[in-house]
Amino acid sequence: MLDNRLILITLLVKLGVAAAVASALARSRTFQRLLFAEQRRHRETAALLAFFLVPLTLGVWVRIEVPNFLAADIAFETVILLGLLLGPGWAALGGAVLSVPAVLHHEYLTLPFNALLGLAAGVLSWVVEPEEIWSFTPFIDLSLYRWIRRNLRKPRIDRQILMLFLIAALEICREWIARNLPHRTGPRWLFALNTGVLGLQVLVWLCAPMVVGIALKVWNALRIEITLEEQKRMLLEARLDALQRQINPHFLFNTLNSIASLVRVKPELAREMTVKLANILRALLKDHDSYVPLREELSFTDDYLDIEVVRFGPEKLRVEKDIDPRTLEVMVPSILLQPLIENSIKHGLEPRIHGGTVTVRSRLEGDRVHIEVADDGVGMGNRPETALRRTGAGIGMKNVQERLEVLYGNDAQFNVVSSPGRGTLVSIDLPAR
Repeated sequence: MLDNRLILITLLVKLGVAAAVASALARSRTFQRLLFAEQRRHRETAALLAFFLVPLTLGVWVRIEVPNFLAADIAFETVILLGLLLGPGWAALGGAVLSVPAVLHHEYLTLPFNALLGLAAGVLSWVVEPEEIWSFTPFIDLSLYRWIRRNLRKPRIDRQILMLFLIAALEICREWIARNLPHRTGPRWLFALNTGVLGLQVLVWLCAPMVVGIALKVWNALRIEITLEEQKRMLLEARLDALQRQINPHFLFNTLNSIASLVRVKPELAREMTVKLANILRALLKDHDSYVPLREELSFTDDYLDIEVVRFGPEKLRVEKDIDPRTLEVMVPSILLQPLIENSIKHGLEPRIHGGTVTVRSRLEGDRVHIEVADDGVGMGNRPETALRRTGAGIGMKNVQERLEVLYGNDAQFNVVSSPGRGTLVSIDLPAR
């Protein structure tokens, strides 16, 4: 029989070993992907099983070979975890592999015991909901009062407490079998901690659910973090998608009216406008990446500008481009320029009787690309931000500015310079990556 102080130290070290192994496994991206996958193929489940078995089978071997280092062996708790997370079949297989060092050390009952333990834990996983497994905690004293009050009013089975008692009961069974099998003159058939002191033995029994709970707590915290990151990513994608799909409905109505007026007198031009409008709508509605080459972005704005030139007439709306060829393959946010050009036409040139010119420029400066959209329209007054809010022209610009903040943070610059009666210049400075 082991010294009681050694058993206490062993229980404490075992909790530390469980936390260390769980944390080390959680750092592996592959382990995370396999553990939290909703569906796993057999090959993936076998790979996940290997993550458990390689270090923990070594722990069983260390317990056998290193005197008084019993805390390295957490095979019992590992088999329960495998049953709860992978099901009975894989848990039984894992238990058999974990028992190999013990069987070689003449602990012959370890293999059938671990296999039956895996089957029992796997059956328990069918009874308990997955969320109850992930949220399992051995510290029932924190909610024991509420549990008693709830069950006095309406008795029901608390699966969390059921898991706690079943894991402890399985540990009691292991200790009872190991204690009652003869091993004084022969081999020790099954390893278990036996203290001979009831109070200390209760701690041994409760250590097993605590080890299981520690591992599940470590992985559940990681699961919640990954879930929150995924939800944040999905929210960000939804926000970006909503922003980049925005288009002024007046543009659509005006374009359709222009097409209707051209159908009889200029059918070819009406057909051309219809094709360009279809290209614009297709680009807005399709699933596309957040970034596109500047060449593709300019092609999209060309369709938009061609329609606007037809609507206003080439004498009222002129388009000039000064594009650095080196910038054409630079990746920029999709649908970046159209809202700015629309603002220039609607709020800068349209109020002028004689119209004006929209100019699009790009140039490469080191590792950054500089893009400008300028017009020689009426401008926005001395305080561009106030004028934007008053006229409603700020929706498109704010759209672009928000997307740049989401995609680049402080690594992008967005500036607006406007002079009354002389026009507005919007400049964007982005990393050329």
